[in-house]
Amino acid sequence: MCFTYILYSESLDKFYIGHTCESLDERLRKHLSDHKGYTSKVKDWKIIYSEIFENKSDAYKKELEIKSWKSKTKIKKINRKFSWIEHSDFLNRNGLNSK
Repeated sequence: MCFTYILYSESLDKFYIGHTCESLDERLRKHLSDHKGYTSKVKDWKIIYSEIFENKSDAYKKELEIKSWKSKTKIKKINRKFSWIEHSDFLNRNGLNSK
């Protein structure tokens, strides 16, 4: 099982779009750890959206589709549209739902 996901940083008011075949919990932990990369600038990233795929290729295609939108407005709409979805991989400490 793989995921396409969107992270949001309130302090930067920026989104990060990615995909992974790890659990979302583990992937977010890596984004919040000390590393060099786009998400290393701040430690307030939260998963605001994710979608499940059967394979990495499909998850990557969805990531590229979302990135091609180049629009905060459209990304915010997808978050509102699917905000009712709960994922067991979300972390309580990040203000997200957990089962």
